[in-house]
Amino acid sequence: MNRDSRDSRARGRLAPRWSARLALAAGLAAVVILLVFAGVKGIALLGVGVAGLGIAAASLWWALTLRGIGRLLAFTLAAVAPLAVLALDAWAGLLWVVLVALALWALGLALGGTALSRDDEQAGPRETRTTPPQHPFLIMNPRSGGGKVGKFHLREKAEALGAHVLVLDTAHQQDVVALADKAVEGGADLLGVAGGDGTQALVAGVAARHGIPFMVISAGTRNHFALDLGLDRDDPSTCLDALTDGVELRVDLGFIGERAFVNNASFGAYAAVVQSPAYRDDKVRTTLQTLPDLLTHRRGPRLAVRAADMTLDGPQAVLVSNNPYRIGDPAGLGRREALDSGALGVLGVNVDNAAQAAELLAGRHAPGLTALTAQEVVIDADKPEIEAGVDGEALTLPTPVRCAIRHRALRVRVPRHRPGVPGTRAPMDWRRLGKLALS
Repeated sequence: MNRDSRDSRARGRLAPRWSARLALAAGLAAVVILLVFAGVKGIALLGVGVAGLGIAAASLWWALTLRGIGRLLAFTLAAVAPLAVLALDAWAGLLWVVLVALALWALGLALGGTALSRDDEQAGPRETRTTPPQHPFLIMNPRSGGGKVGKFHLREKAEALGAHVLVLDTAHQQDVVALADKAVEGGADLLGVAGGDGTQALVAGVAARHGIPFMVISAGTRNHFALDLGLDRDDPSTCLDALTDGVELRVDLGFIGERAFVNNASFGAYAAVVQSPAYRDDKVRTTLQTLPDLLTHRRGPRLAVRAADMTLDGPQAVLVSNNPYRIGDPAGLGRREALDSGALGVLGVNVDNAAQAAELLAGRHAPGLTALTAQEVVIDADKPEIEAGVDGEALTLPTPVRCAIRHRALRVRVPRHRPGVPGTRAPMDWRRLGKLALS
């Protein structure tokens, strides 16, 4: 590495380091102001604030597990609890102190999230410059993401760049694995998908098996895999830049049996929600209607999970991910810190009451949450088949179900210039932030 490269790397590291230091300073200032200007009352106010957050969290749990007027009352309590805390602060004549402390704390969280996000971008998979593909083959789902293929003219733009494009016939079921295999037999040297993560995973498995690059076009609804690759999820047409000005990343690929997954496989409560016929059209409403019975009555088989010499007996929900999700993300809705760690992430959730639901806010140290990593995970049950959600696709699988990871099995071609993770921040991890500030 030459001197200019070393200097550039050092300057890149300096920005998140100073952001981390400013974040810690803002957080410390918030505590100092509260103690100096409020004294003993400040400590009491902290206790009241924590209690208010606990009540709000418990109310949200009740809102998920109740129906009708009960759910409405629970949502109301969740909204009123923080307001009651602020009213108490005003009555004590310390509202301005609390507001200033909250502002400093919010500033610390914002700076900390920025610092950790920038640090993550620098720590991503190593990029390799390769020659552009000569015969790229792209599969596009015209219905995915509410019609993004047509909205962004993806077919026309891809064909103008020399790609062969196959637009799926949504009126008939088509085997994308067979289509991708046939394309490789015909000379395709890159496979790509404009569609949801489930279709991405199926074609990625074909690309990995043939050892050719895979390209992600963020035309799905949530685009979680695109998020972790740093692609632009607002304008999927920018992903096509990989055809002419791209770099290659080597990332891991998860497998459930012989079926590949790029994000995660879920079992238990979440998988049961995905199985609902209404889930694809209205995910939020379906989840709210289904979760109460799942969380309170424990419908479905009793699960047992074996991973890394550890057994989880009877978890309510299980998430097995292609690389672990960040600390503080028990639902697996955010980012993964790496895509090439060579390990599956395993999250087991067991929540029976409002107190345990509130404790989940503590992240991976909550009593109802088990988090670990492993190269292989076995999910068994007291029934011969269990429901699963694999990258958002509903499946029914024979037990036991085996999940494994293949280290750096997938070659992913991405644009050389991509936005990273627009509009998102890493969840706060004060311990990690302190290490970054002192580095």
